[in-house]
This record gives sequence, C-alpha cells and structure tokens, in this order.
Amino acid sequence: MDREALRMLCTPQFWRMAVLWTLSLLHSYLLVLLRGRAAAAPRRRRPQLVANGRRPIGVVTGATSGLGRAAAAALAREGYHVVLAGRSTQLLHETVQEIRRQQPDAHLEAFQLNLASYKSIKKFGASLKQWIQETSSEPAIQLLINNAGILAKAHRVTEDGLDEMIQTNYIGPFILTNILLPLLKNSSAPSRVVNLTSFTHRCVSSIDVSEDALRGLKFSRHKVGETYPLASTYEYTKLCLAMFSYELHRQLHKSSAVSVIAADPGVVNTKIMRELPQCLSWFAFLVLRFLNLLQEPCTAVGAVLDAALVPPEESGKYFYGGKGRTITSSWLSYDTEVAKKLWAESSAVVKELQLREGDFRKS
Repeated sequence: MDREALRMLCTPQFWRMAVLWTLSLLHSYLLVLLRGRAAAAPRRRRPQLVANGRRPIGVVTGATSGLGRAAAAALAREGYHVVLAGRSTQLLHETVQEIRRQQPDAHLEAFQLNLASYKSIKKFGASLKQWIQETSSEPAIQLLINNAGILAKAHRVTEDGLDEMIQTNYIGPFILTNILLPLLKNSSAPSRVVNLTSFTHRCVSSIDVSEDALRGLKFSRHKVGETYPLASTYEYTKLCLAMFSYELHRQLHKSSAVSVIAADPGVVNTKIMRELPQCLSWFAFLVLRFLNLLQEPCTAVGAVLDAALVPPEESGKYFYGGKGRTITSSWLSYDTEVAKKLWAESSAVVKELQLREGDFRKS
C-alpha cells in the first residue's frame, strides 16, 4: 500500500465513503424489500417513431465508458438514433465503432462535450441543433440522459471558475438540460429527461444551495492541512441532481409532454473511482462483489432503460436498481422550497456564465 492510500485511510472522507455510503446503499435495498410487490412495476414501452417515421433521437452524456456506453448500446437496440456525447473525440470514435461491430444497423452520432465548460456545452447544443436541422424534418429530440459524472479527489477550478466536480455532476447537466429543453418540447412524441443520481445523496442531512456553494467557492477557503471533501461534495451533487429532477418535473408535467425521471442504478463497476488510490478502489469493489452488491454496466443499465422507457405518467419518480423498481429518495430531496431556491441560485450561476461569454439569452 502506497503513501497516498495510507493518507486517504486516515481521512474522515474515506470512512464516510466506507461506512455512510454502505449504509445508504443497504437502506436503498431495504426500501426495495419493504416495497415488495405492493405495486406492479411499470412496463417498458418501445420508443415511438416521430415525424415521417423517423427513429427518435436520444442523447447520452458520458457515453464513452461504463454505464453511459452501456446505455448508448442499449438504446440503439431499442430503436433510438443515439447521440453519444463525451469529452474525448478519440474515445467517442472507438465507442461508436465498438457498438457498430455488435450492432451493424445501429444509428449513432457522436459529439464532443465537456460538462465542466460552458463554452463546450453551448457549442454542443448548437452543433446538435444544426445536425438535427440537416437530417430531420422535426427540430426535436425525444430523450436526454444526463449520465456523465466524476468523483474528483481534489478541488480543481474550471475555466468558468467553478469546482470541477460540482460543475460536471450538477451545474453542467442543469445548463445542458435547459439548452436542450426547447428540442424536447418540440417533439411530436412524448419526450423525457433522465438524470442519473446516486444512493449517496442520502448521506446529506442539510444542504446549502447558495451561489457560493454551487460554485464551490468554500473549498478555496480551507485551512492549511484540510483535505478536499470529495465524498461530501459527490453526495451534494447527486442530491442537487435529484432535487433538480423533481423541480423540473413540477414545472413541466402540467404544461408539456416532457417527463422527468431520476434513476439510481446502485453500485456499478465503472471508472468513477479512477482518481482514488488503485488498491483502495480495488478492495472496495472486491468487498462489494463478495456481498453481491456490485453490478456490471450491462446489468446496471436496466435502471436507465426503465427510466427511459416507462410510460410518461411515471414522471417525477425515483427508479432504483432496475426491474422497474421505484423507491423514495431522501426526505430532503422532496423539500420543494429548497428545490425552488436551488433552481433560482443555479440559474443565477448560469446567468453569470452567460454574461461572461456575452450570451444574453435566457437559460
């Protein structure tokens, strides 16, 4: 075991992940057991064809690895024209080639997207709209899956002046969703936003949704010797994403055919822990696999497909672990007043980014 691993073993954040995250995971499965067969699981529906019998368009962020790659492949099998979005153009190319080897008739497009950059998100939105105008008679998309996320081990400031993990996991998806919302609303068939959250959000007992918190400015005020609260920050972003899902559902479900669902696949064997010492992440996955709690992406993608393909009336629910299962998220995630404030403060952060870029359009 190297020094970095030993140092992490001595931090409260490591034990927060080891203990609280495990308890939150078990709590989620307990809710599944308590729910039992009280309600029949909603059946998935095949995606509807849109104008002129064209395939529906589904956008997947973080599509070059793990759950995002599995979701892109699964949606292609379901009949979607899948738009893969990711940071690396090389990995996007390799992912498209891999899916096409397995599915020669898959309809795929790839666009570069870095959720930690407002410029990149805006460019992606413009490129996607141009591509749709050139290839489709309907200026619309039918599905957006906000899957991309990171677990950063240190506070890193993006070009926009935000904490990288907060921007990638929450502010970026918030911006992207609002940019693509007109395309979702334009759809002749019911459309949907799926936000990938996590059972770790249950660890948050109180939440600060001020602009400073959303920018991650408090991390720059740490005392000497203090470490970056990677676990707490990750939990925070996943709670924000769940609250954003519920607030967006409340805003849309009466006025449009856009549904919104939060999806939690459980623990998945992905590269999310790649920044942590390898021996620690390896041991964590080993224990989870022994407890039969670790899923491979090809299995865990069931939760994503449930969220993407269940009927529109399931909007506003929290899908967990596949097999059509829904459970309740944390009590804090349902606080409507905090969610409204989160939306307002998030919009204020976005407005500042727009002003900085000379973009005066509303978010």
